[in-house]
Amino acid sequence: MLYYLFTYLREHFGLFGAGVFYYITFRAAMAIILSLVISMVWGKRLIKYLQRKQIGETVRDLGLEGEKAKKGTPTMGGLIIIAAILIPTLLFARITNVYIILMLVSTIWLGMVGFIDDYIKVFRKNKEGLAGWFKILGQVGLGIIVGTTMYYNQNVVVSREVVKGQPTLYNATEQIVSGPYERKDETGRTHQYVRIKSATTTIPFVKTHELSYAQIGKIFGEKSIKVVTPIIYILFVIFIIVAVSNGANITDGIDGLATGTSAIAGICLGVFAYLSGNYIFADYLNIMNIPNLAELSIFTGAFIGACVGFLWYNAYPAQVFMGDTGSLALGGIIASLSIIMRKELLIPIICGIFLVESLSVVIQVWYFDRTWKKYGEGRRIFLMSPLHHHYQKLGYHESKIVTRFWIVGIILAILSIVTLKLQ
Repeated sequence: MLYYLFTYLREHFGLFGAGVFYYITFRAAMAIILSLVISMVWGKRLIKYLQRKQIGETVRDLGLEGEKAKKGTPTMGGLIIIAAILIPTLLFARITNVYIILMLVSTIWLGMVGFIDDYIKVFRKNKEGLAGWFKILGQVGLGIIVGTTMYYNQNVVVSREVVKGQPTLYNATEQIVSGPYERKDETGRTHQYVRIKSATTTIPFVKTHELSYAQIGKIFGEKSIKVVTPIIYILFVIFIIVAVSNGANITDGIDGLATGTSAIAGICLGVFAYLSGNYIFADYLNIMNIPNLAELSIFTGAFIGACVGFLWYNAYPAQVFMGDTGSLALGGIIASLSIIMRKELLIPIICGIFLVESLSVVIQVWYFDRTWKKYGEGRRIFLMSPLHHHYQKLGYHESKIVTRFWIVGIILAILSIVTLKLQ
């Protein structure tokens, strides 16, 4: 909103200094600062309110050290994160940008699903919370919204160079939306580009090639490619959103783990948003240029600030838990950002912590069922799943587990960013 206000004041009244709002870096920095202020100042007030209302966490007896001390700790703190994301984004971003709209919808949508779950647990005193199928339904609904928008919206395009007077179209599902238009590279040479509507994604470690979902659609025949491709794409988007949001939910088991891991992933995705959205950097790095994507730097800035600010109260010993209100929203945000930036194939690396935590649960359940059928008793690979509980059972302190998981997350984020230069 402030972007439009200061643009109007500059154009009509010549307001000095208003032009700074044209710079994405300035607005992203302001979003980070404001989100930190909101999460740390308003967060403290919300924690006190939750304490007065006795909106505390019900802790299951898992036999873990220190778990009894967590009983009664305020939950539903995810509201702090959501507010600290939404307010700076609405103030500093161009809210007519299709990517900003998608991220606002993603944040509110899964935040509401998580809030309903927490509300049932806290106020209805139902430890099971929202039915699992309803959570999945909410995640699938968001996947459909994101998938259909990304595939059909005419503002969702990629920029591709015109080579030898002819733009490259990889398949029958691609279409030129606008162009050609000219740009100069760092040597002063002029190049022509067009904007293309295309369901493609980048391939990690292979910068000069793109993976088109239409290539998968070809399996069902050339004649049906235009019908099958959007179905494949939307189903894949649904799978990613369900997997990552549930992964974040599973990871949120000890103080600061999900919050810190999400902040690290957010920094990585913020770098991708700025570089891929800036045609100069995209040309220099020889990566996919996505017009208008850099605006997401404001959202990712608010996201990072919200996570870091919340971590002030969520670090060990936690003064507040985010609950499903926060964890489902964080996972959905990271998944949607990856899809929008066409980095979905990098998710196993960017969200490596979420992936390992989820796999530890799947493997544990699978092995328990298998040994039950074979030996008449269920056996376990891990002392307890998810994986962070396994290390707690081994005697590691909670803060040490979280710190080491953060270190692994940082390494994975660096590896993801390094893919910009590796071919």
